[in-house]
Amino acid sequence: MTRKPNAESTRRTLTFPAVHPSDCTPPSALLSSVTDLARSILACKPKRFACNRRNAAESIRGVANLLVFLEEVPPAGGGSVALSLSELHLALRNLRYLLEDCTRDGARVWMLMKSERVAGQFRALTRAMATALDVLPMVDAGVPVEAREIAGLFVRQARKVRFEVDLDDRTAVSDLKSMLSRFECGIVPERSCLERVLDYVGVRSWTDCHKEIRFLDAELGFEFLSVEKREVEILSSLMGLMCYCRCVLFEVVDVECNRQSNEEHAIKVLDHINPDDLRCPISLELMVDPVTTVTGHTYDRASIVKWFRAGNFTCPKTGEVLASTEVVPNAAIRRLIELYCSENGIPFAESAHKHRDITRTVLAGSVAAEGAMKMLASYLAFRLEVGTGVERNKAAYEIRLLAKTSIFNRSCLVEAGTIPHLLKLLRSSDSSIQENAIAALLNLSKHAKSKAIIVENGGLVLVVQVLKYGHKVEARQHAAATLFYLASIEEYRKLIGEIPETIAVLVEMVKNGTSRGKKNALVAIFGLLMHHGNHRWVLASGAVPVLVQQLKSSDREDFVNDCLAVLSSISERSEGASAILRANALYIIMGILNSSTSRVGREHCVTLLLALCIYGGAEVISNLVKSSSLMQSLYSLLSEGTSRASKKASALIRLLQDFSERRSCSSLPAIFQQEQFIHAW
Repeated sequence: MTRKPNAESTRRTLTFPAVHPSDCTPPSALLSSVTDLARSILACKPKRFACNRRNAAESIRGVANLLVFLEEVPPAGGGSVALSLSELHLALRNLRYLLEDCTRDGARVWMLMKSERVAGQFRALTRAMATALDVLPMVDAGVPVEAREIAGLFVRQARKVRFEVDLDDRTAVSDLKSMLSRFECGIVPERSCLERVLDYVGVRSWTDCHKEIRFLDAELGFEFLSVEKREVEILSSLMGLMCYCRCVLFEVVDVECNRQSNEEHAIKVLDHINPDDLRCPISLELMVDPVTTVTGHTYDRASIVKWFRAGNFTCPKTGEVLASTEVVPNAAIRRLIELYCSENGIPFAESAHKHRDITRTVLAGSVAAEGAMKMLASYLAFRLEVGTGVERNKAAYEIRLLAKTSIFNRSCLVEAGTIPHLLKLLRSSDSSIQENAIAALLNLSKHAKSKAIIVENGGLVLVVQVLKYGHKVEARQHAAATLFYLASIEEYRKLIGEIPETIAVLVEMVKNGTSRGKKNALVAIFGLLMHHGNHRWVLASGAVPVLVQQLKSSDREDFVNDCLAVLSSISERSEGASAILRANALYIIMGILNSSTSRVGREHCVTLLLALCIYGGAEVISNLVKSSSLMQSLYSLLSEGTSRASKKASALIRLLQDFSERRSCSSLPAIFQQEQFIHAW
C-alpha cells in the first residue's frame, strides 16, 4: 500500500496527491501500512532541510512517538478503528511528501520563499494525525494502557506546538527579497549577501545552482499552463537571481554538470530515439505527463484518462481488454521528453500545445528577472573581452546555456555585445573554448538581430572554418546548425554557397557524420537550397546519391523525412529531378510512401513523385502506373493527409489516370479512336 519515495517523481512541490485507502482494506493491512509510513518518515531525520528545520524536526519527533504507539496496537479492529487508521495513513503520506519537498535538491530556494506555507502544512498535518488518534476507540481496539498514554501525549503536544517559521528562515527570506528589489532598481546586489543566502539553503556549487534553475524553469512551465499564473512573477525573479548567482559566484563548472555529465550522455541517447516515440499514440502530440498502462504501453495522462472516461477499457494500441485502468507515471520517458524539448528549444510543460504562448520566453516575467539578466549579460560580455582563457571559456558556456531556451535572454546577450567576442574565440586552439563559442553562437543566431551582427563581423567565414576544421565533432555539428539559421536570410544563403567547399563539407557530414551531425547538415543544406543559385553546388557535391543511400540505410523516420525534404527541394528543377532518377530513387520513394506512418514523410514522397513525373515524362509515369499499391496510398492521403498533401496526391492521381486512359485509347483500332458525335433531338 505504501510506496518508496521516487527520486524521479514528477509530483510538483507542495502538492499532496495522497488519498484515503480503499474501504475494503482490512484493519490489519492498514495498520501495517501506517507503521511502514511512519518508519519511512523517520528515515528523513538525517537529511538536510532547506527551511523549517525546527518544524521538520518536531514533526519527525512526533512520528517517532506515534510509531511506538502503532507497534503496540493489536492488528484486529472494527470499522471505527479502520476509519482512524485511514485518516492516519492519509496524513502520514502527505507529511512524507512535505518532508521530501523540504529536502529536495533543486527546490531549496523555492521552499525557502514558501516557508510560511510550509510551516502551515506541518501544523495542519500534525493536527490531522492528532484528530485521527483522538477518535480511535482505544478500549475497543484493545490498545494497552501504556500505549494509550503515548497517544495522549502525542495529541497534547500536537495541539500545543505552534509550528511557526524559524527566525533564521525569516531573515533569509528578507535577504532574498532585498536582492530582488536591487535587481528591480538596477543595483548590483552585494556578493556577500548572495553567498550568505545560498549557503543557508545548501546551494554551494555550480551544480547546486544549476539544479535550482532547472527546477524553477520546470515550475514556470507548469505555472504558465494555469489560468491564474499567480506564481509567474516570483518564479521568474528567483530564476533570474539564480542564473546571476551561477555565473557570478561559481568560477568552476562542476564535473557533474560539465559537458561529460550524465545529462550530456543522456542527450546523446536522443540521437538514437525517434521523436515520434515520444508522442502520445492517441493525441499524436508530445507527451507532457507520460503514464504506462498495465499492458506496458505509454500515453499522455490527459489522453488516456479521457479514453477511459469515454467508456473504453481496452488498450488503444493493442485493443487488449485491460485488467485494470490504473496507470503509473513513466519517469524515464518524461525525462527523455524534457531533454528533447530542451535540446530543441521547446518549453516542456507547454510542448503538447500547438499554439504555445511564447510570452514566457519573449518577456523576462518580472522586473527583477529583467534587471538580473541585463546585469548578467553585461558581466559575461566583459568576461569575454578581458577575461583569462578559463574565464572566457566559462562565459561562453554560460551564454550557451542562457541563450538556449529564452528569447529574452538572447536579446539581452546580443544587445550586450557578446557576438563579436564569441566570434574571436572560434579561432582558439582550445577545443573546449571553440566548442562552447560556436554552441553559444548557434543559440544566439536564432535571434533576429544576431544574424546581421555575425555577418558584419566576418562570422560566415569563421563559422565555415569551424565546419571544415573544427577541433571536435561537436563543434562541427554546431557550425552546421548555425549555417541553417544564417541561411534564413536570402542574401546570406548566396554568400554561404559561394564559400568554397562549404556545401561539399555538409554533404560529407550527411554521409559519414554522427546522427546529430547528419541532421544538422541536412537542415543546413535545405536552407541553402532556398537560393536557386546553390542548386548546382549541391548537385556538383554528389548530394543526391548520398541522400538516396541514407534513405536505404536509415531506420529513423525523422531523419528519412529530412532527407526526403532536401530531395523534394532538389527535384524542383529538371536537373535535380534527373539526378534523383539516375540514383534509382523512384522505387525507394514509392516504398516509403506505402510503408511510412509519418504524414510529413508521405507528403514529401508525393511531392517528389509529382516532380519526377513532370520532369521524367512517360517513362516515370508508366513505372508508377504499374504499382498496384501506389494508388491506394494516394487515395488514403486524400482523406488523411494535410490539405497540401491532399492537393498533391489529387494532382498525381489525375496525372496517372490520364496516362492510363491515353495508353488504353492508343491500343484500340483507329476507328474507335475517332470522336463519335451523336445528335439527339
